[in-house]
Amino acid sequence: MKRTRASVLALLLVVSMVAMPLSAAGAVGTSPMTDHTDTVTGQSVPMSVTAQEDDDRPDDPTTTDTIGYVEGYWYDDDLPVDDRDDAVLEDDELDAVVYRSMARVEVIRERTFDREVDVDVRTREAVREETIADFEDVTEAERLHQNVRFEALFMVDRETDAVDEFAALYSDAVGGYYDPETEEIVVVSDSPETPELDEVILGHELLHALQDQYFDLESYERATRDQATAEEGLIEGDAVTVEREYAQRCEGEWDCVLPSGTPQQPPELNWGIYFTIFQPYDDGPAYVEYLYEQGGWDAVDAAFDEPPASASDVMYPEEDREPAEIEIEDRSSDRWERVEIEDGPDYASFGEGAMATMLAAGAFDDTGQSVVSTEEFLSFDFGGGIDEIHYSQPYTDGWNGDRLVTYTTDEATVDESGYVWETEWLDDGEAEQFVDGYLQLLEVNGGEPVDDRQDTVVIDDEDGFPGAYYVDHDDTTVTIVRAPSVDELEEIREGAAPDGEDTLEAGVSWQGQGESDEAGDEETDTDGEDDADASADDTDDTDTDTDELPGFGIGGALLAVLVGTLALALRRG
Repeated sequence: MKRTRASVLALLLVVSMVAMPLSAAGAVGTSPMTDHTDTVTGQSVPMSVTAQEDDDRPDDPTTTDTIGYVEGYWYDDDLPVDDRDDAVLEDDELDAVVYRSMARVEVIRERTFDREVDVDVRTREAVREETIADFEDVTEAERLHQNVRFEALFMVDRETDAVDEFAALYSDAVGGYYDPETEEIVVVSDSPETPELDEVILGHELLHALQDQYFDLESYERATRDQATAEEGLIEGDAVTVEREYAQRCEGEWDCVLPSGTPQQPPELNWGIYFTIFQPYDDGPAYVEYLYEQGGWDAVDAAFDEPPASASDVMYPEEDREPAEIEIEDRSSDRWERVEIEDGPDYASFGEGAMATMLAAGAFDDTGQSVVSTEEFLSFDFGGGIDEIHYSQPYTDGWNGDRLVTYTTDEATVDESGYVWETEWLDDGEAEQFVDGYLQLLEVNGGEPVDDRQDTVVIDDEDGFPGAYYVDHDDTTVTIVRAPSVDELEEIREGAAPDGEDTLEAGVSWQGQGESDEAGDEETDTDGEDDADASADDTDDTDTDTDELPGFGIGGALLAVLVGTLALALRRG
């Protein structure tokens, strides 16, 4: 694969599409590292670096030793381009804006750049063509691996190609990226005839360049989705924190070069993939704030030497979780073999946030059916925007590790594929709670239990995620096996789907065949009322007199909020 994109694009398809060059625009909240008057609230907030008055500045400032000064430009210098109505810059004007922006990033982050950073403004069409060329190098094994992985998360159905979904998301929505291999920043413009710079995006990407100069962004392994989410929680949390402060100052004390038009909206989004990738930009800033409260920027810098090991580490920084080491023994027949990827891992680990998204993503697609409802997954602010995404859910917050391996036959097609997905949980109760949520997910997608097989569910071919699913709960371990048919479950994993009476009743009705307790409620329904539509807690307002599970389609107003607030968040790198 060509390496012409952000820090991990070369590994993108090999390691579960990890760490796409996206980030959080329009995110709410203030950085804890500032000391000025918030132009929105009018409140004073603490400051990281006291701005030097002219008479306090050194007589001989240098780029590498003086914070807030780069190549002859101070962070608060006025530039002729500040008074323009648009952000179209000539090459010499771009240099001046870049140097001043570098100085501004230094003031916020309390570090100096040790070398220049190349910046290029390109049209979206040019970036789209480059992206398509990058994704053309995907091997058939890589494509199969990605399709199986994201089908396992119920985010990309059998008729959709996961690689194409990522290519569309990247080419149509990203507003900028930093490539540590070339040490170049690209800012994407939606004005093809007269490309415009966005200085706030530039500040975000310059922070990545600063990180790379000190911490070598290419050195981070990001072998799995979960590991990538964890490390990007630190990397992007740092960048989003600086970006928020930068944007605030552009609203008040700084004149900034900003585009005159409205950013182009992506035509479509795969919301499951989007929310999975977006987690570092949502949880990362709070993680960085936690580190900062422990010891300022020094504590944040120290985390780059020992980055978080899992998404749960970013979500719960006050805890000290050690994810379980999982090894999956190959118990398949000669007909089936594991998919191997050249120069990449032959397994996936999704992490807690991706698994929570799996249970919520259906609420945002055409079916509107999900286990976790929209209200449970999203919080809205008083202005109607997205205030918070709740990646911590009762069904998955006991996560303690997961690993998935893909199997295929000689045909090597998605139709002739399967997987074994082993998950570990903090205790037996947490494992049972996940089983409850997962069984509801199977039913939402058309699953029905197999009468003469234990813990086995089948989804018909006409549905989006066809196949046979075996769910085994053993103490803190939950193992899921999926195969094209019930008989082939045992071919992929010996002992799967044994003969016997079905026991899958937790939290689902199976079309009226069974009823049980609400997943997130410890009290048993002694009246025997139908709990099939109960959700993970008591916050869902779903009508419990129906047989429907929680979740609903996106109304026009909600869709507008999501596109306006979340899709724009894809526009940073």
